[in-house]
Amino acid sequence: MTYDALASIARDIRITTFRSIAHAGGGHFGGSLSIAEILAVLYFSEMTVYPEQPDDPRRDRFILSKGHAGPALYTALALRGYFPVEQLKLIDVPLSPYPKHVDRLKLKGIEASTGPLGQGLSIGCGMAISFKQQRLENRVYVLMGDGECDSGQGWEAAMACAKYKLDNLTLIIDRNKCQIDGFCDDIMPIEPLGSKYEAFGWYALQTDGHDVQAISEACSEARRTIGKPTVIIADTVKGRGVSFMEGQAIWHSGQVSESQLAEGLAQLEEMSHG
Repeated sequence: MTYDALASIARDIRITTFRSIAHAGGGHFGGSLSIAEILAVLYFSEMTVYPEQPDDPRRDRFILSKGHAGPALYTALALRGYFPVEQLKLIDVPLSPYPKHVDRLKLKGIEASTGPLGQGLSIGCGMAISFKQQRLENRVYVLMGDGECDSGQGWEAAMACAKYKLDNLTLIIDRNKCQIDGFCDDIMPIEPLGSKYEAFGWYALQTDGHDVQAISEACSEARRTIGKPTVIIADTVKGRGVSFMEGQAIWHSGQVSESQLAEGLAQLEEMSHG
């Protein structure tokens, strides 16, 4: 798939996700809008997936550690053909398979139930070890928020991933610089993030998280890395594409008015043609 096609898919993910969260009465706008390009590259280019047979054992595994960005993942899955796009109207409807935080028991294509932050890398680590033990070619991808780097469990998992030389695991950090209570640097500074992972025994890359070509090239480099796991630190903007949300921790989660919905959709549509 061409980079232009991937960029177009990312725009569709962002527009549809914004509309779906608004339709649900609110939710995690900021961290959903910041990962559109990452999801587009993973699901439409990088990963081996089987939408019509989501349990196919040959599939790669994706763990959305920042489970509150579930609406963006649902959109990517729908556009990839796991279920009809119209089903996105059921996000956060009671008893629907699309809760705001992802639940693997409710929807095929969700590999892990996440929401409590800091757990996703541990889950991915276990999966990657299992694939190594079975001598399987499956790869594991974990998407973590930068606010999650405050959690000790993530660093314990990072040590284990390096110990077991999990070169079949790629961690992507959505470095949008905001978390629920404010700017990451004010709450708990995490830099130099790449150097910390390197000290733990990882191969660290930094890339533009809104450039599909840059993300694709980083994923390719991770595939070529032997003997250690790779972390891709993706520089992103929380609330990407909606001016009143961009870089604002207050939009970690919230509700939009009718006028804000119209304004946001207009800006995202303009972005899609820019």
